[in-house]
Amino acid sequence: MLKDKVAVVTGGTRGIGYAIVKKYLENGAKVVLFGSRPETVEKAVQSLKAENAEWEVSGASPDLGNAKAVAEEIGKVKEKYGRLDILVNNAGVSDSTLLADYQDGQFEKVMELNLLGVYHTIQPAASVMKEQGGGCIINISSMVSRFGQPGGVAYPTSKFAVNGLTISLARELGPDQIRVNAVAPGVTKTDMVAALPDEVIQPLLNTIPLRRIGEPEDIANACLFLASDLASYVSGAVLSVDGATLV
Repeated sequence: MLKDKVAVVTGGTRGIGYAIVKKYLENGAKVVLFGSRPETVEKAVQSLKAENAEWEVSGASPDLGNAKAVAEEIGKVKEKYGRLDILVNNAGVSDSTLLADYQDGQFEKVMELNLLGVYHTIQPAASVMKEQGGGCIINISSMVSRFGQPGGVAYPTSKFAVNGLTISLARELGPDQIRVNAVAPGVTKTDMVAALPDEVIQPLLNTIPLRRIGEPEDIANACLFLASDLASYVSGAVLSVDGATLV
């Protein structure tokens, strides 16, 4: 579905991001994964190559809060492959701090990665895509961008903002044949969720009509669809992948 497409996936070293990278590789894409640390990037790349030595995957670890560093890495992708077809903004940080407990700079730190980090990758990537005649941008939002959450207000605020950025840029970049969409996962079996005890998991399941927690592959499948030609007329969407969670 993505044969010979070139993709960049941020936060691609584990969890949902790693599943997206793997799904794209399985479908013929060439992928550059971004991670926060060189050692985790290298570990992820080697793990993927161990699964299939023919997969074309590499990595980088730019500071997503540094616009210049991000633009340089996007430039390297363009220099290496001559194009950039798909950008997935998956990197982010969650938060559960109560309003009264926020410390100086803590709110801003969440916003820096979850929102500014997305903006910093989109700006240079969109420039490459415009020059080549089109592309696809997918931003990972969250179920809480629709429903909020009781605590950690910085996180849903950042994801509300990602939705707004997604919808607005779909309108702005559409004439350049750049599609911009978001995926809003519900509760997903990342390392953190997998470690939760049954007494925490069971009440969560009661809020999900499909009666299961999402798998990273569920999110990756949505990202595969949005990146493929099957979604060639889909832009400005925020796709919920949450099992119809009831809040």
